[in-house]
Amino acid sequence: MANKWFETVAVAQRRAQKRLPKSVYGALIAGSEKGLTSRDNLESFDQLGLSPHIAGLPRERHLATTVMGQSLSMPVLLSPTGVQAVHPDGEVAVARAGANRGVAMGLSSFASKSVEEVCAVNDQVFFQLYWSGDRDTLLQRLDRAKTAGAKGVILTLDWSFSNGRDWGSPWIPEKIDLRAALKLTPEALSRPGWFLSFLRSGHLPDLTTPNMAPPGTKPPTFFGAYYEWMQSALPTWEDVAWLRAQWDGPFMVKGVGRVDDAKRVVDLGATALSVSNHGGNNVDGTFAPVRLLPGIVDAVDGQIEVLLDGGVRRGSDVVKALALGARAVMIGRAYLWGLAVNGQAGVENVLDVLRTGIDSTLLGLGKSSIAELARDDVWAPPDFFRTFPQ
Repeated sequence: MANKWFETVAVAQRRAQKRLPKSVYGALIAGSEKGLTSRDNLESFDQLGLSPHIAGLPRERHLATTVMGQSLSMPVLLSPTGVQAVHPDGEVAVARAGANRGVAMGLSSFASKSVEEVCAVNDQVFFQLYWSGDRDTLLQRLDRAKTAGAKGVILTLDWSFSNGRDWGSPWIPEKIDLRAALKLTPEALSRPGWFLSFLRSGHLPDLTTPNMAPPGTKPPTFFGAYYEWMQSALPTWEDVAWLRAQWDGPFMVKGVGRVDDAKRVVDLGATALSVSNHGGNNVDGTFAPVRLLPGIVDAVDGQIEVLLDGGVRRGSDVVKALALGARAVMIGRAYLWGLAVNGQAGVENVLDVLRTGIDSTLLGLGKSSIAELARDDVWAPPDFFRTFPQ
């Protein structure tokens, strides 16, 4: 593909599907069970309407904001996603793209690149944790992230329930050994460009998780890390408050979908919360974050920064979320498509697409700044929004 530039995230996804082995692509698009929630994450944005002006529009628009103390060029963060083996450079390429575009990055504890490597190329990194292992293990990971230069912590609590898929889950090997290589050979040969990119890099797709390794030990595979998480005791609210107290900087709780949970997050002293359902990989039938956003924003009443994570594919989606009260949005699959297509440049391409879309939507709405957005800038059909508990 001579010209790897794409003009929309949808085009990036189509190109990623053509480039990636079927099982790799399948792992990225999957939601839990029937996929009701993963579809609603996308389709809910389509139901929200905008009404642009035609004259008296602002000559300049301001997109910059701050999130958890970090200055961002636009209200978009790169959400943490695990084992970014869609490209040889993985999370390092994503981090460089974020740094070049003035965007902060969330780094998964299940990442294929270490927090030290990523913080070395982006000084706006938020380190993401699952409640995995005992308290001493969690403290080791926090200390390591702080030493590496992480500016904040994201505690993910919205991936704890269902992972069954009605259409079947793609086979993912425990590690890339001879047996796995032979089994994957037909897929690799069907996508020679993707396979050759790893050969040129000098290594096969890395399925280890270096950020989950205790000091001086061999990094576990993704499934080894997953097993540790599955065997860990589920956190209580007291556990979450304890973990927050161990980190003296910005702290986000990701996965909030209920007003009562949002208020508990405020009470424990978190800096931010993310309205999220883990991209549709939580309980299927959970409503899309954008449906839940205004109720949570109203409930916390400015006491905490509120972000949205789920279903964002266009700049107009970002504007809709901001108008409904989000301080910023987090993107996951959208930048993974770009990474798969063209590495660092592909992630930058996705960020540029979103920036252009935000700017043009602000222009049409007659807004000179994202700070001017309000709920009456967005039309929603009757019964669109949801608030829990009732």
